[in-house]
Amino acid sequence: MRREQRVPRPDWPQKAEALGFHFHSIDGVYWDERACYRFSAAEIDTLELATGELQTRCIEAVERVIGKRDYARFAIPEAFHALIERSWNDDDKSLYGRFDLSWDGRGEPKMLEYNADTPTALLEASVVQCYWLKDVLPEADQFNSIHEKLIERWKDMRGQLPASARVHFTGDADSPEDQGNLDYLRDTAIQAGLEALAIGIADIGWDGARFVDLEGRPINALFKLYPWEWMAREDFGAHLLAGTMKVIEPPWKMLLSNKAILPVLWEMFPEHPNLLAASFEPGRFKTDFVKKPLYSREGANVSITSGGRTVEAPGEYGEEGFIWQAYHELPRFDRAYTVIGSWIIGEEPAGIGIREDASPITRNSSRFVPHYFV
Repeated sequence: MRREQRVPRPDWPQKAEALGFHFHSIDGVYWDERACYRFSAAEIDTLELATGELQTRCIEAVERVIGKRDYARFAIPEAFHALIERSWNDDDKSLYGRFDLSWDGRGEPKMLEYNADTPTALLEASVVQCYWLKDVLPEADQFNSIHEKLIERWKDMRGQLPASARVHFTGDADSPEDQGNLDYLRDTAIQAGLEALAIGIADIGWDGARFVDLEGRPINALFKLYPWEWMAREDFGAHLLAGTMKVIEPPWKMLLSNKAILPVLWEMFPEHPNLLAASFEPGRFKTDFVKKPLYSREGANVSITSGGRTVEAPGEYGEEGFIWQAYHELPRFDRAYTVIGSWIIGEEPAGIGIREDASPITRNSSRFVPHYFV
């Protein structure tokens, strides 16, 4: 694994926008093809195996939490416990998720966290870096079957959807990044033969018996790029308990998108080579550790204590509590801290995307850098 300097394609903005990637320059530089990462085939095999292993262990952890009804440590509202259990027992299928890994090509990749409910950076990891590879390194390969696997997963999920095969897609209308990811996921659903309709989160109605869209059509299946923990605490969240609408990601993913899953995993699989020690207790780590809110997005309110210094990202999270995780320094390439986002589609590893930042806390503005392997 190494970082290489590259000369950007002169027309890359136009090519990116043609793929629906209109947020390529949020906060200045987001998509960054002035560099790329090169891997060997053996290194890609290591990442793929680690990702599959982590997915298996996470599913086992969900089964344990549900079996023990260990919801209190996750700060999930009590009314939603039965919904989680029903979703799990019905084997509601998951579409996707993204593990954030720390790895420099040596030893074993370490899991930092699992973005299991509303992961973004999907469009750029899928088609955008794929087309970059075709233009820049056509003889090379890339760990990237995201697009094909998404289409196949939608087909697999069709049996759990209403007979109309209609899915409404919703998210934050004020976020260009979220809208770009939603539009891309709608496109993959359409390619899988589904009817995929866009709707603003504020436009979802309740007619007293079911959720409806602005045309009065029932919303029987909803893909939401909108966190479960937000929905569970909003006024209309109580209507979700009626179970009239299939939601993607399913309710049981509330457990995996919560940082409480990190100490649970460590309790179950201590010394696992792909896990970092984690605890619900603040005194477990004396010197170097990371403090993470149970609910946090884009690095908000995460603090890193190492070498007598503490670095903390601002934010509005933490009310529900925190977990503490052993500090594992991110690898640095050319003075950039690097995180590998490894994608799961269904239950299968599907590819990676790489983020860089001058800070050890990966944020929404961290740069996305493409990769290849030989």
